[in-house]
Amino acid sequence: MPKIERALLSVSDKTGIVELARELAALGIEIVSTGGTARELEAAGIPVVQIGAYTGSPEILDGRVKTLHPKIHAGILARRDRSEHLQQLRSLGIGRIDLVVVNLYPFEATVARSDCTWEEAIENIDIGGPSMIRAAAKNHEGVTVVVDPRDYLVVLEELRSRGEVSLSTNRRLAQKAFALTARYDGAIAMFLGSRTNGERQPFSSTFHLTLPKAQELRYGENPHQRAALYGHFLDCVEQLHGKELSYNNIVDIHSAVGLMIEFIDHPQSCVAIFKHNTPCGVGCGPDDVVAYRRAFATDPESPFGGILISNRTWSMELAREVDEIFTEVLIAPDFAADALEFLRRKKNRRLMRWRVEATPIEEWDVRGVFGGLLVQERDRAMEDPRAGRVVTRRTPTDAEYAAMAFGLKVVKHVKSNAIVFCHADATLAIGGGATSRVDPVYAARAKAQRVGVDLRGSVLASDAFFPFPDGVEVAAEAGVSAIVQPGGSVRDEEVITAADRLGLAMVFTGVRHFRH
Repeated sequence: MPKIERALLSVSDKTGIVELARELAALGIEIVSTGGTARELEAAGIPVVQIGAYTGSPEILDGRVKTLHPKIHAGILARRDRSEHLQQLRSLGIGRIDLVVVNLYPFEATVARSDCTWEEAIENIDIGGPSMIRAAAKNHEGVTVVVDPRDYLVVLEELRSRGEVSLSTNRRLAQKAFALTARYDGAIAMFLGSRTNGERQPFSSTFHLTLPKAQELRYGENPHQRAALYGHFLDCVEQLHGKELSYNNIVDIHSAVGLMIEFIDHPQSCVAIFKHNTPCGVGCGPDDVVAYRRAFATDPESPFGGILISNRTWSMELAREVDEIFTEVLIAPDFAADALEFLRRKKNRRLMRWRVEATPIEEWDVRGVFGGLLVQERDRAMEDPRAGRVVTRRTPTDAEYAAMAFGLKVVKHVKSNAIVFCHADATLAIGGGATSRVDPVYAARAKAQRVGVDLRGSVLASDAFFPFPDGVEVAAEAGVSAIVQPGGSVRDEEVITAADRLGLAMVFTGVRHFRH
């Protein structure tokens, strides 16, 4: 690699730039800089050549044109291994630029502000920065490009130890640079594509997604499938112990966190048990052990090898309780110190700290399909059954309303067709993933009978309407006293008549929660 003799520094995010420039100057590297970056370096006493003095052309058009100049781009793009390129530089009096340190106007942060105007957004589209980044990244065999302050130290260490930056580092930095410009251009395209005559539209005319690879996985859903994790999932859940996460672990963790978001502000401790991306028990109580026992009682057969999540710090008492069965993953906002030490004794158990504040609540739900993607808003709706429409002669009791509210929070996270038998603080039986509305009622009732759960006096929550009275009738036979469902079937009157005949209370919410 050629020795670095000249560096161009032009950054919006000035984190660490003074320290970097000071080290570069100490290594005898000439620094060319622009605008605010140059002023900050000069104020720190670092020798700097202003961009206008270097090119012989002043910044013009309010700074829109300053680095778009042949002396800049020829100095970056000239192939160091081609004598004719170097000869042309010499004949034109153009020097090489061997190091380009650039980051971009904060377009994404700007347009994320609710008060951002169209004009402000357009002015925050960087032109010269991406041009220099792409030029340097293209010519990375002879030029080092740095777009992330976290890489300053890496470059400095190699310059100090080797006198140059290695080709392997330059290749990594070039890939990172192109990833940045791809994301930046994608964000601009999404912004422009979501505006029609200045009015914001819910979906852009194009969809762009650029995510860093977080880690490669041992395999996918099955051992014959390859897989990798992209994005910032591990910023939301930090692994504290155990083997590397599997594809299925990650899917289960995602689902478990999605459900527990519904209970994050619940006044009591709540614990949910997941298996194969589906809740098999949810309980709340005065402490996490009581909550766990209520969740476990729903289905004592399924938790083996399952995923457990709590909305509170994991206590030592709960650690001892769950230690009696094999669990794949335990998730909580934190773990008591003694509980963490105790749980770490089993090497195959994965412990995950859920960073609630880092978990995006409002985000897109993206699913791959042949030839493209389906994109939708996440289902963040949650109804208050007391605000629903009582359609039966009997009005629910306060206890039934409380159980309805609990059941709705759970049933929206069960695969359709989905139903939940519950009290106000625990699920009693769960049915889902069925092809008819009555089948999950039968399945949940049969499971409850087999494991000895009494459904008498329970409430049933359904993710969608009952198309026939049979689901209501089977639920009543199991002991249900009240039902909450969206309503909207052409046979609603038949369903309501059946509920009245059976002495049930029933509330229509008007909101469906399919989960395919």
